[in-house]
Amino acid sequence: MLTKAPKGTRDILPSEIYKWQALEATFMKVCGTFGYQEIRVPVFEHTDLYKRGVGDSTDIVQKEMYTFDDKAGRSLTLRPEGTAGVVRAFIENGMASLPQPVKLAYNITCYRYENVQKGRYREFHQFGVEAFGAKGPAIDVEIISLLDVFFKQLGLEKTMLKINSIGCPVCRKTYNDALKAYLLPHLDKMCALCKERYDRNPMRVIDCKLQVCKEIVKDAPALLDYICDDCQTHFNGLRAGLENLGIPYQVDKNIVRGLDYYTKTVFEFFSHNVGTQGTICGGGRYDGLVEKCGGAETPGIGFALGVERLLMELESVGVELPRKDRTDLYLVSIGAPAEDLCAKLAYNLRALGFAVQKDVMARSVKAQMKAADKLGASFTMVIGDTEVASGRAKIRNMRDGSDAEIALDVIADYLKADL
Repeated sequence: MLTKAPKGTRDILPSEIYKWQALEATFMKVCGTFGYQEIRVPVFEHTDLYKRGVGDSTDIVQKEMYTFDDKAGRSLTLRPEGTAGVVRAFIENGMASLPQPVKLAYNITCYRYENVQKGRYREFHQFGVEAFGAKGPAIDVEIISLLDVFFKQLGLEKTMLKINSIGCPVCRKTYNDALKAYLLPHLDKMCALCKERYDRNPMRVIDCKLQVCKEIVKDAPALLDYICDDCQTHFNGLRAGLENLGIPYQVDKNIVRGLDYYTKTVFEFFSHNVGTQGTICGGGRYDGLVEKCGGAETPGIGFALGVERLLMELESVGVELPRKDRTDLYLVSIGAPAEDLCAKLAYNLRALGFAVQKDVMARSVKAQMKAADKLGASFTMVIGDTEVASGRAKIRNMRDGSDAEIALDVIADYLKADL
């Protein structure tokens, strides 16, 4: 149906776009204060990038990607997440030669074939950051503190940081052996996908959303209890860094993340609000991903934050985002000569940066004044034959109802002084 958007997509209308713009501006401003620069990557990549980077045992790759062949027969995929594309850009553009760490931020759309529900769409928006080149926990603390500052600037107070460590390939092998031993007696009860994961990547079973598998893994061994000395030292450094900044946290041994590339630190910011409880954003460290995608061995860490989910959270706690749209002056015209003059005045004032509106519908004076009121104009000015002849007109301050007669060639100065 041509007049209905595809399932899982939605229009962002002018009546709500200011919320998005306010979030985007605040996020990029906070990123800038931490030294993260914006990067923009393609909306589609070679499918193999996601299979290799995200992991072919994940739900995203197995069930949710929008994949197609182009006219040359190449398999391409609409990005289901941001990290893999940014890693590809980091490698392809030789960013490893830049001063380390390389700090990048992005604001993107993503695409996953998911069950549509409130706050969850098939085309959705993400904020994210990625940092490359720093091995120690200091960068983990910095990225988490960036989110903490962002939420505080938005006025979002009821969030809880949860952290965990999922170790490195060395200690994960030991853990996987213990986990498989625990899961083996329950194998016949697990879902078909988790039966496949049992051999390929048993840790993914912990991330299964089906209730039958959730019940099985609730008493499974915790990876945090199996991490090696190096990973434990890193985790201890993360905790000490957060405590030094006064950022409260909880250790949650059940956080494993849904993507294969994570190592060591993983974290989530969780909402405490009744009715919207859930994860607002999540992230972690991926020290082997750059190498896995064809680059040199490079440590990395980042996070992704769903914008739709964040907007729901802000609305639920009554946070009002500022509107930037405005009308500084509405020019009301009476007659053709006045209409021509208003067009020139509007053109010149707009070129100077003022938000000026004028009638283009041949409406009556009364209707034009109503339009000015609906737009919330700060000032109005009525121009007819008398004003055209004299070059002067009354300007009304709509906020306090006061009037002043001024020359038409000093409107800009008058507005500048007041606005």
